[in-house]
Amino acid sequence: MRAVGLIVEYNPFHNGHAHHLKASKEAAKADVVIAVMSGNFLQRGEPALVSKWYRTRMALLNGVDIVIELPYRFAVQKAETFANGAVSILDAVGCESLCFGSESGDLSAFYQTIDFLEGQQTRFDDHIKRFIDTGVSYPKAVSLSFRQLPDSERYLDLAKPNNILGFQYIKAINQQKSSIKALTVPRKNADYHDENFASETIASATSIRKAIFSNEDGKSEIDQYVPEPTNQLLQQYLHENQAFHQWENYWSFLQFRLIHSSPEELREIYEVEEGLEHRLLSAALVSNNFQEFMKKIKTKRYTWTRLQRLCVHILTNTKKAEMDGNSEKASYLRLLGMTTIGKAYLNKRKKEFSLPLVSKLSSFKEKEILLDVKAARVYSLVIPNQLKNEMIKQEYKQPPILVE
Repeated sequence: MRAVGLIVEYNPFHNGHAHHLKASKEAAKADVVIAVMSGNFLQRGEPALVSKWYRTRMALLNGVDIVIELPYRFAVQKAETFANGAVSILDAVGCESLCFGSESGDLSAFYQTIDFLEGQQTRFDDHIKRFIDTGVSYPKAVSLSFRQLPDSERYLDLAKPNNILGFQYIKAINQQKSSIKALTVPRKNADYHDENFASETIASATSIRKAIFSNEDGKSEIDQYVPEPTNQLLQQYLHENQAFHQWENYWSFLQFRLIHSSPEELREIYEVEEGLEHRLLSAALVSNNFQEFMKKIKTKRYTWTRLQRLCVHILTNTKKAEMDGNSEKASYLRLLGMTTIGKAYLNKRKKEFSLPLVSKLSSFKEKEILLDVKAARVYSLVIPNQLKNEMIKQEYKQPPILVE
């Protein structure tokens, strides 16, 4: 059985994802689609709209065959670390290919750009350091530095978010000496960060979430942009949990963590550096909500995304010692769900996997997985008490979801 891998967040699963899934399966001539999916907190430093279990079910009902969780220590990270963890998982489960969406849609452009940068590495690094010294963020410094290189306009546009991720996926494949073949399909219609609907059927996850939070029932405006299983599961989640997850729901918990921490304690938190702890504490004392807090701590040196990730680590009390010095590869495979086709693939291939397959946490003792457990507990804080306890128990006892 030939497997194609996808690296996803599905926040939520929409028509653009359905197009990517179908195009990936066709491009790879695959029998099985395996998705590595972020857990309850995401790469841009946000809580997922609905839990990872609901997003797993969305994925399975919309055509994915196996869903494996991307561990917290890779999921809430910069693009390079995110890519390394996800690629290591796809390699461990025997994927022949990885297919990603990109603004470029031209795979050769990625390889040409990687070769080009390898030949310009010293000059490129010098430019990055110079721009960072002027006070700009690292991603901005990378983008500006790339433009400083001779003939850079002939290569990939590394200012585009999906091009950046695709670039890091291919770098990870090369660095890990994986046999995975990279494939790319062009993103269709909606840009990654579009906040408004730009077509009749395809919209970005950002614009869909914006519509959901601006409507009482979160349904009417998004019907044409998401498959029916997604719509049904969103409504079910809202009915059961009384709210979708967003940063404002967690503001009181984040503020409590901040104002009850000393600068020394904050400096132990992952990604708190360069005196940021003082700025965080000052802003926490005078902010009334998360948006207000973010605007107070934002500087041109730190991107909004970087600061949101930092806030997630403060919220989950994730310390440098827990994240630094770990391997660039995952150490386990947390199985969240499968279809009957996916189950057949696992039965046939799991003995060949290079990492242990975890189907239930209660039977697994890996220390690293405690970060995922802690993230799940924090994620559950904003739902009603009787359901909160169930969500926490679910993290230990929930068997993989099976969609037949």
